[in-house]
Amino acid sequence: MSPKAEKSGFLGAIWAIVWKDLAAELRSRELLSAMLVFALLVILVFNFALELDARARANVTAGVLWVTFAFAGTLGLNRSMATEKDRGCLDGLLLAPVDRSAIYFGKTIGNLVFMLVVEAIVLPVYSILYNTNLFDPGLLFVIALGSIGYVVVGTLLSSMAVQTRTRDVLLPILLFPIIIPVLIASVKASSGFLQNIDLQEIMPWINLLIVYDLIFIAVAFMTFDYIVEE
Repeated sequence: MSPKAEKSGFLGAIWAIVWKDLAAELRSRELLSAMLVFALLVILVFNFALELDARARANVTAGVLWVTFAFAGTLGLNRSMATEKDRGCLDGLLLAPVDRSAIYFGKTIGNLVFMLVVEAIVLPVYSILYNTNLFDPGLLFVIALGSIGYVVVGTLLSSMAVQTRTRDVLLPILLFPIIIPVLIASVKASSGFLQNIDLQEIMPWINLLIVYDLIFIAVAFMTFDYIVEE
C-alpha cells in the first residue's frame, strides 16, 4: 500500500470513529446533557455562593471556569469510554483492521468536540450571570489549548480505567495529578487575559500549554496500543 493510500485510510478511520460518536450522541443526547447540566449547576452554585463585587469576581473568573470545565470534562470522558465498554463497541473497535492509534485520535477528537460544545454554551451563560465579557480571542485560544491537553490525557487514561470495576473513581485519581500543569497554566493565562496583563507575561503559560499538548499527543500515540492490550 502506498503512503498516500495508507494516510487516507488512517484519516478515514479517524473520521469514521468521530462520526460514530457524534451520530450516537445525536440519537441519545446522554453525554452532552449530563455534562451541560453539571457545568451549569456548578456555575449557578458559584454565582450564589460568591457574593462578590465586580473586581473580586474578575479575579476568580478563571478559576471558576476551569473548575467547571475540568469536572464536566471528566464526567464526559468517563461516560464516553464506559458507554463503548458496556455496549461491547470497544472490543469491536479493537478488532477492526485499522491502526489502533486511529481509534485513540477518533475518540479524542469526539471528546474534544463534546467539551467544546459545553464550553460554547457555558461561556455566554457565565458572561450574563457574572456580567463579564469572556469573548476575548486570547482567552478563547487558551481555552482551546487547555481543552486539547485535558482531552488528550483524559482519553488515554479513561481507556485504561474503563477496564476496571472502579472506573468512575479511578479516572479522576489518575487524571488530576497528571493534568495539574494544564489547569495551572490555563488558569494563569486565562486570568492574564481577563485582567489585561501584558502578553509577554502570559506567553510562558501559553508555551507550557503548547509543549504539554504536543508531548502528550506523542506519548498517547506511542502507548495507546499497549494500554488497550492490557
